[in-house]
Amino acid sequence: MTRSILSGWGGTSPSASDIVRPTDLATLRSALTTPGPRGVIARGLGRSYGDPAQNAGGSVLDLTGWDAILDVDVHAPTVRVQAGISLDRLLRAMLPLGLWLPVVPGTRQVTVGGAIAADVHGKNHHVHGSFGRHVVSMDLLLPSGDVVSLTPEGDDPDLFWATCGGMGLTGIVLATTIRLQPVETSSFVVDTERTPDLATLLERLASGDDAYTYSVAWFDTSTRGPSLGRSVITRGRSARVEDLDPSRRSHPLDFAAPQRGRVPFILPTSAVNRLSARAFNALWYAKAPRHRTGEVQDITQFFHPLDVVGDWNRLYGPRGFCQYQFVVPDAEVAAFTSAVEAIAASGHVSSLNVLKRFGPASPAPLSFPMPGWTLAVDLPVRPGLDALLDHLDALVVEAGGRVYLAKDSRTSPATLRRMYPRLDEFLTVRRRVDPHGVLRSDLSRRLDL
Repeated sequence: MTRSILSGWGGTSPSASDIVRPTDLATLRSALTTPGPRGVIARGLGRSYGDPAQNAGGSVLDLTGWDAILDVDVHAPTVRVQAGISLDRLLRAMLPLGLWLPVVPGTRQVTVGGAIAADVHGKNHHVHGSFGRHVVSMDLLLPSGDVVSLTPEGDDPDLFWATCGGMGLTGIVLATTIRLQPVETSSFVVDTERTPDLATLLERLASGDDAYTYSVAWFDTSTRGPSLGRSVITRGRSARVEDLDPSRRSHPLDFAAPQRGRVPFILPTSAVNRLSARAFNALWYAKAPRHRTGEVQDITQFFHPLDVVGDWNRLYGPRGFCQYQFVVPDAEVAAFTSAVEAIAASGHVSSLNVLKRFGPASPAPLSFPMPGWTLAVDLPVRPGLDALLDHLDALVVEAGGRVYLAKDSRTSPATLRRMYPRLDEFLTVRRRVDPHGVLRSDLSRRLDL
């Protein structure tokens, strides 16, 4: 056990916790069933942006050592893994078999357990939904010390779905079986287009997304007036062997995802400011093709451009940044536009602005996605940010939307309740399996969960 200062990927709200690295089930069970007064929470690779995997004054269970691949069924196809394995390692092992995860978020540097706890989504939510939809079964260690096997339609489906998106507050996922999908290559065929403003962007996504498996748009939040929301849309599908250049066809499943460098330390001040963010936005828009079809891209180019640079969050300096992600229903285009206009007018600029459309919601009561428009922006922490985010919260609530708990570090209990109308369903399950509140995190205390 070691005492360490932990924070989320955004670097905000750090707190000190006792880190426990259990090597076997007996040690893990002991840590869970004999907690101190501040309780215990599990932690993977620390890629949640806020505070769900830290526990001020309590214990944090580092489960990254629980990373074995237990079984692969190439015919089903499924894979059974320990929950501490990263998506990066899992994909590197599955691709040579011609298998791919049906849902991949914006980074591979998350654990399977974390992907379940946050019920992560990817560029294909409108087609394949969120991660929990593809979990065949999971073994969950309860605060009582019992291990239960859960399936979506088994003896306790309520506990299964409360665990998906439940931010680690129903138990500790030990192992899980995940449904996979067959692929011919590790590449993607991508169409790219630029749009001059926000209205055109929304129209193009609404009218064209159904023709693609994957769809995402970057857009500019620093411009105002006629060019507000100018964007670059990238949409695509998994490439077939015949799509590849002849030189690649003999090794179509190679995992091409190199890391080019690493930010070695936290910068003394944020490198992301009004000047640099506006320059980046202008350059990113200008360098994109006006219209290009059929380009073959690798995993990093299409899925994970930020994984090219390790520890990129250090660029934001000691204050860190807030990634604010919200979703509003399809019909609430006016609310979405008002939110973008508020960000552009605020002076709080973001370089990383991602827009997607979500499909049907998951059965999980705390799962974030719902049919509609979702936007994620990375905003450096500086004076006035709280007021902007409170204003955005009000717009989102009024529109019937919500924020993503895996990205959140400042939402209030009252706001959470208005955003998640099925919160009581989750709390009923949580109190049933953890009546003494053993599982606790900074997020759970902040939100009264």
